[in-house]
Amino acid sequence: MLKNYKELKVWQRSYQLCLQTYGITKEFPEDERYGLSSQMRRAAVSVPSNIAEGYGRKTTQDYIRFLHIAYGSNCELETQILLGGDLGYIEAPKLEILRQGIGEVERMLKALIRSLERKHSTPWAPCIFLRRKPQSWNPFLQLSWRKICIKNKGISQ
Repeated sequence: MLKNYKELKVWQRSYQLCLQTYGITKEFPEDERYGLSSQMRRAAVSVPSNIAEGYGRKTTQDYIRFLHIAYGSNCELETQILLGGDLGYIEAPKLEILRQGIGEVERMLKALIRSLERKHSTPWAPCIFLRRKPQSWNPFLQLSWRKICIKNKGISQ
């Protein structure tokens, strides 16, 4: 069990990406200080910040919502990094490192969201509408049904 959000691999990787973004935007032209550089920094900070805030929320549904916001900020950062590269502000090797980092964070966020959505869904709900009783199911489904009923106290077998 995780003690806090800092143990999440996706938070660690997005935090690292944020630090890399800050380092690269230091090299941007002075006239971009309040333009693209500022936008990139805000998007980069938003990713680990929303992961952390979501982790601290009371419900899984809130957590998932904040992970979706982090995912959106990651997409925003990707667009801005591509733009920075096309404008010649980011050298090709650094651009590739950032793009790889964004891809990693994207995959990790998708996986975490999917995992939480599966856990948060109610697997017993479709079973309520089945015509056959759990006793007529194969043994594996019977065992799963019992575990779900015990876990979701109050659902009768």
